[in-house]
Amino acid sequence: MDSALVVGGTRFVGRHLVEELLANDYRVTTFNRGKHDDPFAGDDRVHHVQGDRTDRKALLTAKREVEPDAVFDCVAYQPRDVEAATNVFGGVDAYVYVSSGAAYGAEDVPKREDETELESCTAEQATDDSPATYGARKAAGDRIVFEAAERGVNAMSVRPPVVYGPHDYTERLAYWVHRVAEYDQVVVPGDGTNLWQRAYVEDVARGLRLVAEEGTPGEAYNVGDRNAVTLDRMLDLVADALDTSVDRAYTSPRELSIADLEPADFPLYREYPHLLDTAKVADLGYESTPLEEAMQKTVDAHREHGRTGEDEGPSREDEQRLLDVLGTV
Repeated sequence: MDSALVVGGTRFVGRHLVEELLANDYRVTTFNRGKHDDPFAGDDRVHHVQGDRTDRKALLTAKREVEPDAVFDCVAYQPRDVEAATNVFGGVDAYVYVSSGAAYGAEDVPKREDETELESCTAEQATDDSPATYGARKAAGDRIVFEAAERGVNAMSVRPPVVYGPHDYTERLAYWVHRVAEYDQVVVPGDGTNLWQRAYVEDVARGLRLVAEEGTPGEAYNVGDRNAVTLDRMLDLVADALDTSVDRAYTSPRELSIADLEPADFPLYREYPHLLDTAKVADLGYESTPLEEAMQKTVDAHREHGRTGEDEGPSREDEQRLLDVLGTV
């Protein structure tokens, strides 16, 4: 394969995917509405086709213009998006759908592609666009991929957990980077041992390419950090990247209620462990970036671009009010 169409390709995962494909000598075309700044606008190695991926005619136009060997679908958020894409691109060498670890419907530890059940998805959920139905919609897209493979489409799925790294516009990790960089003490929900596996964005991009090149149609592949870390260990990595240290105020739900907060208000907190088995993608040659290196690149990028994530979690005022109360106990 040497020609790739990236549906999306400008913001986060898609942006890194384009760079990964270029580094591996692909001819790359991005297909999107042009609503966001295009980091490849001045790069003559990257062609751009403008169009709305929800418009079947636009997809057909992109197919005719590019005739791609591989299609990477980074912005399929509703099942009908996957249905249309697997029909339009049914003859390509590889169609890779970016699903999510949120598609799993059971709290297995770890979650395995061929064992752990997926979320169900009602007709109402399938056309929704709220965060509450995200996992259900991604699971429905997975099932469409499997059905497409049964009729001969070379369709596969990749499931990452929370993705972090440079250009992460969600700023969930940036919230913690900012806290560690700016304050001597941070509020930590619980005891810091909650485990929510993450995936470094460059690794996700590499995993997508490997699945396209080496994967089996009809299969799903978990892609994530090979070494999952607790919230506490993540803060250690952030502090090391900033060449500093940080004191933590571990808090129970009752203590958080003093400031009208709860653990789920904090980004990257999850009460029950979320861990994906990545052995299947490792068999394709996947390796993840060492955590220290991934975190250093992420922290440097967030600081350089002024990402603070302050809107992603409790305000510092609320935290300080809680710390003041705890300091008198």
